[in-house]
Amino acid sequence: MECYLKVMSLPNSTEVARPSYHHGDLRQALLKGALDLIADVGIDNLSLRRLAERVGVSRTAPYHHFSDKNDLLCAIAAVDFKSRHEAAKELFADTSKTQREKFEQHIYRYIRFAVDNPDRYELMFGRSIWRQSNSTQEVRDAAYPFFQETVDMIRSWQDCGLIAGTDALRTSQVIWGAQHGIAKLWIDGIYTDPEKIEELSLCAVEVFASAAD
Repeated sequence: MECYLKVMSLPNSTEVARPSYHHGDLRQALLKGALDLIADVGIDNLSLRRLAERVGVSRTAPYHHFSDKNDLLCAIAAVDFKSRHEAAKELFADTSKTQREKFEQHIYRYIRFAVDNPDRYELMFGRSIWRQSNSTQEVRDAAYPFFQETVDMIRSWQDCGLIAGTDALRTSQVIWGAQHGIAKLWIDGIYTDPEKIEELSLCAVEVFASAAD
């Protein structure tokens, strides 16, 4: 990210270099800084003021891009939805894997992401955005294509006989519910050994694939 240094003169004549960004670059820097802060202190302790300090800009600078904390959180969730969407498309297009291997990876990667990034996962799929009707257009524009990609993948696996059923939407919701439930067991500390994620993911695949036999 390109930036230049803006020198500020303090009353005691001490010069401090503060990074100053181009408009588009600053938004990306703020989003990256927010992800770093979430990893360090969690979502509850994230604030626009603390974010400005982390990125090294004025306290008012974040407000040029995010109206409030909710707006920032939705933007963060949108980043992750887009990232997961691109990963799903890449997996689905991978000709080196069988359809079953793709299904296995679909289950495993979802749970793995949730366990490795619990705060961000809770933000993407939790009540702070969706149940409280706080979603912005930005996060909806990122989330809905991600959901549709999942439905399309499930439909293709139904068409080839890997998964039972003909209603791709309802089947997707059931499989998603299983993924979410398994992920929450780790996030909430019920399950504690992340080494078992792959084993449990494969078990889930066996359950859904066996139903088609």
